[in-house]
Amino acid sequence: MTQHHQFDAVIVGAGGAGLMAALHASKNVNVAVVTKLYPTRSHTGAAQGGIAAALGNMEPDSWEWHAYDTIKGGDYLVDQDAAEFMAKDAIDAVLELEHLGLPFDRTPDGKIEQRRFGGHTANFGEKPVMRACKAADRTGHMILQTLYQNCIKQKVNFFNEYFVTDIIVQDNVCRGVVAINIADSEVHVFHAKAVLIASGGFGKMFKVSSNAHTLTGDPVAAIYRRGLPLEDMEFFQFHPTGIYKLGILLSEAARGEGAIFINDKGERFMERYMPTLKDLAPRDICSRYIYEEVRAGRGIGGKDYVYMDFRPEVINKHKSGPGGKEVTREHLEKALPDIIEFARVYLGVDPMTQPVPIQPTAHYAMGGIPTDVDGQVLADNNKIVSGLYAAGECACVSVHGANRLGTNSLVDIVVFGRRGGKHMAEFCKSANFAPLSPTAANDTIGEFNRILASKGTERAANIRNDMQNLMTNYVGVFRNGPDMQKAVDGIRELKKRFKNLKVDDTGKIFNTDVLESYELGCLLDLAEVTAAAALNRTETRGGHAREDYDKRDDVNWLKHSMAYRADGKSDVAVTDCAIRFDKKPVVITKYQPKERKY
Repeated sequence: MTQHHQFDAVIVGAGGAGLMAALHASKNVNVAVVTKLYPTRSHTGAAQGGIAAALGNMEPDSWEWHAYDTIKGGDYLVDQDAAEFMAKDAIDAVLELEHLGLPFDRTPDGKIEQRRFGGHTANFGEKPVMRACKAADRTGHMILQTLYQNCIKQKVNFFNEYFVTDIIVQDNVCRGVVAINIADSEVHVFHAKAVLIASGGFGKMFKVSSNAHTLTGDPVAAIYRRGLPLEDMEFFQFHPTGIYKLGILLSEAARGEGAIFINDKGERFMERYMPTLKDLAPRDICSRYIYEEVRAGRGIGGKDYVYMDFRPEVINKHKSGPGGKEVTREHLEKALPDIIEFARVYLGVDPMTQPVPIQPTAHYAMGGIPTDVDGQVLADNNKIVSGLYAAGECACVSVHGANRLGTNSLVDIVVFGRRGGKHMAEFCKSANFAPLSPTAANDTIGEFNRILASKGTERAANIRNDMQNLMTNYVGVFRNGPDMQKAVDGIRELKKRFKNLKVDDTGKIFNTDVLESYELGCLLDLAEVTAAAALNRTETRGGHAREDYDKRDDVNWLKHSMAYRADGKSDVAVTDCAIRFDKKPVVITKYQPKERKY
């Protein structure tokens, strides 16, 4: 039996973007948050290093420098009006978090303490600057807890552990969402005037990833299946410091505190490549040079990893600590408690006495659902879908362009979550509930029942493993045409296998077998778009490094790519789906594209 609910505004996802939107929307309208996870388990909690804002508490800073760094860091594919909004709003957003109770680290005079982070500079690239506002190395965790507490105080309605399977869009008007209650597999239809998607990333398409098991991009795939575009899907960030083989993230905060990269010869190799920013160069650059060292045979023991070294004596020898100051073990233990513990638990390595083995790990989607600066979702380059919003990693504003700077993800979620929440509340005040079709849940019910009744020979886990290997091997840090074509062809074969699933659990109570199968269908769709978009973009830019087109091509490719599912069907993982690509102009205000030098 299908259950129906009605709320002015429905928010999908309870990470930082969703909770910020809920907090602000709930001041004026009736809000429901529908989330696959209990809110405090959302992936925002895994963000460690800090949130960027040009407060200037440690040294002079300016929002204009922040905007410039963001644009340059994104290899000029950033929409500059959006970057300016974000850099300006970041200051107020961080101060709002402080007033909501977030326990930031403090300077001796009581101000929010800030640290250096990759790609953030003073005076338009002159030198590194302390811009990352921090709560030890648990900044995302503190943001999540603070926002959830305030949403409870605001009496926001939460539907926890509900799996959103479909976005109801008809005649370019959003009318709500369809979800499955994980506890009993009942289907729920949420009728709404406005919907904001804040479902996070989809990094589980890769084998080695910092993303949690749940980051499968279900609402993003639902948007794509409804004929709406996805923007810049080829740009996926590989964070340079994942724990070797596991992909678990060791925050850039470690390098902000002075950690350095070391190759097999004991060289601080980033000095050769990036003499100004060194180990605090942007992430795409660091990841590429780590692999350059590995390719040159200078990986540790000839293997595919290098060391990150933050032993106090090494930091002090290289004068790489904040402001060149000496650091102590006590300082690092206090500043980086979780990172140090991760290395001890997962690797059996004590970073205070041993260097830590690291390799680039799939981390963040720069692309996603195209929106304007108020979070409104675009149906094409110009037209807005009435009542539909998106914010956070699932969205593409675009403030990250071809490469996101560290600490800008947390800025993104609080700034555009807030803007989206405020705008949807205003929209709801004057909007009416659009009529809802009695068959709105039929696609979800049909697919769920198909998977539940599957008696094939294929295991979802095996298909997922093959997909992750394809994406990691062929659509990773370095790319080329023949390899990416293998990925596209391979994923389409996996889609055929997906139609022959075998599901062991035929019950309705917390049936993770069926849910993971549904998630796999979403990942297959998104992996196909990512690989096809990467194959389509014939240049190197930011996180998209092609060996067969190794130069940036502004003449042909200073454009966002827009990917549309051409068949107009809503089926999961359709095997013969054509993808249509279009281009969208990049918004340039005052920073003309130039060669990206640090």
